[in-house]
Formats: sequence, structure tokens, C-alpha cells
Amino acid sequence: MKKTLHFFTFLSLILGLLFMSCGPSKKLLVSEGKVNELQKDSANLHDQLIECEGLLTTRNKEKASLLNEKASLESETASLQNKNAAVTNDLNDLSVKSKMTIAEQEERLNNLQQMIQSQKDVMYKLKNSIADALLNYQTDELSVYTKDGNVYVSLQEKLLFKSGSDVVNPQGKKALKSLAQVLNNTKDITVMVEGHTDNVPIKTNLFKDNWDLSTARATSILRVLTTDNAFDPKRITASGRGEFHPVSTNETVEGRSGNRRTEIILSPNLSELFNLLDQ
Repeated sequence: MKKTLHFFTFLSLILGLLFMSCGPSKKLLVSEGKVNELQKDSANLHDQLIECEGLLTTRNKEKASLLNEKASLESETASLQNKNAAVTNDLNDLSVKSKMTIAEQEERLNNLQQMIQSQKDVMYKLKNSIADALLNYQTDELSVYTKDGNVYVSLQEKLLFKSGSDVVNPQGKKALKSLAQVLNNTKDITVMVEGHTDNVPIKTNLFKDNWDLSTARATSILRVLTTDNAFDPKRITASGRGEFHPVSTNETVEGRSGNRRTEIILSPNLSELFNLLDQ
């Protein structure tokens, strides 16, 4: 009995040693190797999948941007097409309007020349009439001349006002009456009265500065022409220009005297001429 027990014990020990010395089988080791490779491949595929998803997101954004640009270009193209159509219409209109015959063009040019010459004749006659009406006054009191198609009547301070005053004196009213008689007999002209001073500062209870004085003087002359001599108030305007438009130097007594003046500017009515040009 004891021998049998010792035999089984020895056999168990031998079997255990055999199992311990042999270890895992080759098939098991191969399988474990394949599993490890599959896990690595799976990890690589997962990384590639994430990278692809990122590229897909980028491409979608680029696609959306390109679609927006396409829409913008289509809008700009439509706008340019509309502008092109408008320009084409304008060119067509100009083409129709430009089909004036040579005779029509010559007639229009002749009309313009006649109208311009007629305005020149009116202003030349007006200048001579005013010069004749004011013939008794000295050159240091007033002057009559033409400039830029207008007639200028320049009246010096000594003829019209006392120093620092806007009250027209009797001699000045007499000159303005003679002027008004000519103006009332001349149609199709407008009148601008401009007051001017030298650059010597002035400040009184009535006038803050030279600009204020020049405006008051121009308004006084306007009232003499309209209220006292019945010139049409719709055809006359008054303005003060102060010391800012001198005709002489303010460094001398003579120069300052020349700058203290009132200019009455007579302009032709050019509405008919403008209407002809617009046709």
C-alpha cells in the first residue's frame, strides 16, 4: 500500500515537472502574436480614421467657402450685366439724339451765336447808357466798366457815405436816381449790390466789424433803388464782402480809399441761352 502511494506521488511529481518544463504551446504563442499585430493595425486604422475625418471637415469648409464665392461672383456678374444694359441704353439714346442733320446743327449753332451776340449788344448798350447818365461825376467818385460779360458800376465811399456810416448822402442818392432811370428801362438784367471796405478795424454801437458795415451799406443802396426809385425788388440782391476783396493795397491812404467802395453788378438774363444749350 505504501509502495503504491509512493508510486503515484512520484508519478504526479514527474508529470508536474514535465508540464512546467514544456510551457505554452507554439500555436498559442503564434495566436498571441497575431492578436498583437491586429491590435496595432486597429490602432493605426483608428488614427487614420481620425485624420480622414479632419480632412473631410476641412474640405467641407473649403467647399462652403467656394460656394459663397461662387454666389458672390454670380451677384457681381448680374450687377455688371445690368450696368452694361443701362450703358447700352444710354448709348442708344445718344445715338438717336446725335442723328441731327448738318443743317439742324448749323441752325442751332447760328441761334447760339445770335443769342450770345444779342446779350453782348445789350450789355454794351447798357454800359454806354449808364456812362452817359453818370457823365457829370468824377473818376475818383465812380467808374463804369465791363468784366466777364457783366457791367460794373463802382461807387466810392466819398460819393455815398460818411466814414463809418450806412446812411446814403444826398449826392449819392442823386447818382443812384440817375442809375435807376437807366435800369428801369432795361429788361432782362439782374442787379447785385456788393459793399466793400478797407482793412482798418471798426467797432461801433451799430456795426461789429467791416463785414457788418459793408452789408448795411449794400442794403441801404438796395433800398434807395427799390423804395425811392421803383426798381423791381425781385431783380436785385445785396451782399457785404467786408475787407476781403480789395482792388488796391491797404498799405497806403490812396489804396484804402479805393477799397472803400460799393459795386453794383449788372448781369444779363441767360435763361434763354441755357434753355437752348439744354435742348
